[in-house]
Amino acid sequence: MNNPRPRRPLTLRDVSEASGVSEMTVSRVLRNRGDVSAATREKVLTAAKTLGYVPNKIAGGLASQRVNLIAVVIPSLSNLVFPDVLGGISAELDDTGLQPVIGVTNYSPAREEMVLYDMLSWRPSGVILAGVEHSKASRAMLGNSGIPVVEIMDTDGEGIDTLVGISHIRAGREMAARILKAGYRRIGFVGTHMPEDHRARKRMEGFEQGLAAAGVQLEAREYYQGGSSLLKGRELTERILVRAPDLDFLYFSNDMIGAGGLLHCLDRGYDIPNGLGLAGFNGVDLLDGLPVRLTTTDARRVEIGRRAARLVAGKEAPPESRVIQMTPTFMPGDTIREPGA
Repeated sequence: MNNPRPRRPLTLRDVSEASGVSEMTVSRVLRNRGDVSAATREKVLTAAKTLGYVPNKIAGGLASQRVNLIAVVIPSLSNLVFPDVLGGISAELDDTGLQPVIGVTNYSPAREEMVLYDMLSWRPSGVILAGVEHSKASRAMLGNSGIPVVEIMDTDGEGIDTLVGISHIRAGREMAARILKAGYRRIGFVGTHMPEDHRARKRMEGFEQGLAAAGVQLEAREYYQGGSSLLKGRELTERILVRAPDLDFLYFSNDMIGAGGLLHCLDRGYDIPNGLGLAGFNGVDLLDGLPVRLTTTDARRVEIGRRAARLVAGKEAPPESRVIQMTPTFMPGDTIREPGA
């Protein structure tokens, strides 16, 4: 069989002929400009909807050299953290006429360059991207884009334009202080290899700094590669506790593997939190379904997304410091002892 010839794209002329008004009037209605009567406007909009006509925003944006897209660049869609960020961005852009377009880098600086090159070629109205570590080429493209650029999730570094997020070094230090205050001393860490996960690396640095200030060192570490999962959390927790059975606390680099670790410990009958304490990071909704609430830190994901979107949409002016610093919030849960207990 011969493949049918593709249909030509609809034009203003098609809408003009269907509605019985001039192309100029159709253009004014679809751009929501000009003095057009309500009856004519309704006629044009009904014809466009019936035909399935979608305006060419690229052509319409040529005069301003901008289109109504916001480039949003994140490392992963499988990580439970980023859907919350995207939800905050989408909610804040909802009434602006701006649409987020998502690019995924898989934590690769080279892929980030490619994603940014492609997205910036469409001349978006702004860029929101995760992290502050980028290649020289990426920083050059962003720095010369002439549009608002908001780096999110992290404030430990030099921004290109505006930063919105938390200090992961501070989050690590504060968790160390909480653990030590609760009386734990034989502490292990379970987390991802960190060459490209800069935020996890910074939390680890802050955590070790906090322990060292009290004369405490990590007793054991267990690392994994690839994505996080409950199964990995179970396996890694079993491995580290077999290797170092006298540990009295485990700090996980995120809640997903922390939840897996908690399930393993509950299955094996560990005395939580008195004999063994546990903590993760992020404060994801997954924790609401566990039989015991995991101690964690809320990284303010939704709020970070909303504030970033407000900046690129012009709803909010950036502060003079160009940094919007949010406070990581400790969530005690049920897996850490009360201080002095």
